[in-house]
Amino acid sequence: MPISLDLWLAFAAAATVMILIPGPTTLMVMGHTMASGPRVGAISLIGVTLGDIGAITLSMLGFSALLAASAEAFLVMKWLGAAYLVWLGIKLWRAPPADMTPVAANRRTAGEAILQTFVVTLLNPKGILFFAAFLPQFIDPARPLLPQVVLLTLTLNVLAASIQGCWITMMGRARHRIVSPRVLKNMNRTGGAMLVGAGLLTTTLKRG
Repeated sequence: MPISLDLWLAFAAAATVMILIPGPTTLMVMGHTMASGPRVGAISLIGVTLGDIGAITLSMLGFSALLAASAEAFLVMKWLGAAYLVWLGIKLWRAPPADMTPVAANRRTAGEAILQTFVVTLLNPKGILFFAAFLPQFIDPARPLLPQVVLLTLTLNVLAASIQGCWITMMGRARHRIVSPRVLKNMNRTGGAMLVGAGLLTTTLKRG
């Protein structure tokens, strides 16, 4: 094992607590599930995973130092991410209710869900700074760095997928029991409101 079992368990516990606190990405996944069902919600987790890997890679490459030192760089990323979320939320709010038939459900675009969650996760500057501050606490300097980073990244993403998967399952089961166009329209608006809320939450991020 690249790191000691005690250190790994400590990381898993800390990561679980972190994931359980809803953030912009979690709200976005829930919004996808409310609007398009559990299939699209689950597929969007691929984008979250890729975004987390990208954020961890950027933090390891020193991009986090730029964000920590430059207020301008931090603000640019923050407002880009916030604007993207708000735009997606407004678009979803105005969308017609989804067709709940199996054939129509299979036409939902997985690529859009993956791309959207990837962009939002990667454009969250707080995530990059967080990984830069969080991961080193669980790195053993006496052991090779890369295997430890890979293990911790895999652990984080498995935990995130499991926890968010539970939310997706619960929300998806409730959604598929509803076929009223009016209720489905309200679900679109709820999902859109979640995305707008995630965007507004992103605007409150600070470097410190």
